Amino acid sequence: MSESQAVVPTPALHAWHAGLARAMAGVAEADFPAHLAEALIRLVPIESMLFGLECKGQAPRHLYQRGIPEAYREPLTERYYARGYMLDPFCLALEDGLAEGFYPLAEIAPDDFFSSEYYKTYYLKCGSVEDSHYIVDLDEQRKLSLCVYQGRSGARFSTEQQDLLRSALPLVRELCRQFDRSSGLERCLAGDCATAQAPLTGLNQHIRAAFMNFGSDRLTEREREIAHLLLRGHSVKSSARVLDISPETVRMHRKHLYTKLEISSQAELFSLFIDWLTQP
Repeated sequence: MSESQAVVPTPALHAWHAGLARAMAGVAEADFPAHLAEALIRLVPIESMLFGLECKGQAPRHLYQRGIPEAYREPLTERYYARGYMLDPFCLALEDGLAEGFYPLAEIAPDDFFSSEYYKTYYLKCGSVEDSHYIVDLDEQRKLSLCVYQGRSGARFSTEQQDLLRSALPLVRELCRQFDRSSGLERCLAGDCATAQAPLTGLNQHIRAAFMNFGSDRLTEREREIAHLLLRGHSVKSSARVLDISPETVRMHRKHLYTKLEISSQAELFSLFIDWLTQP
């Protein structure tokens, strides 16, 4: 980080420290996420935040949200905490063992993700151009995820803002771990802040089964693999690298799966997949 990037105006620095003090004092309380959010916005103006608990093999669990316009709350909840999270780059990266850290979306997403129907439908239409995540390990199975983005203006964080957010990772990490160790997380999960977002184990199992069986009555295993990669935002070249086959072979399988599903675009593939997820 350059010297100019590292400078924080003195009033903002005082507010950041005051916010940190309140967050430290509240690590054992259910409303700790709100205190942490308040501290972070003193360091960098952040318009929207989502705080969640990620348990390997289970649906994510909502803990706290701030600054999400009401019109976007239901679609965002549907996207990440109900069904669409199965195509979300961060969720998939966590399932694949993403290490704790601070990650802008561009560092995690597949190469063609920003042209994908998932991005157009569940990011752009919900006011998010690009989000970033703090990922904090609690143990081998559990992580806390704090998503920050500019959801009102639809802007991106500047390089300087990204650098400041990244520099806060050690403090965010330690505070989140204290939140867990002091039973604040347990109180939050038991309180009103999580009541409406209880774990959806049955639904999660249904989604996973649907994902693995999507198109199984018409598609070969290889065609299903390519369909899944395309839905996640991989390009033909990226899909070829993942599957260790040639791009021409990927294009051939894509043509066959489109023909079998009677579609002609990724938009139609995405629509079919979402319909599949929501069937009884």
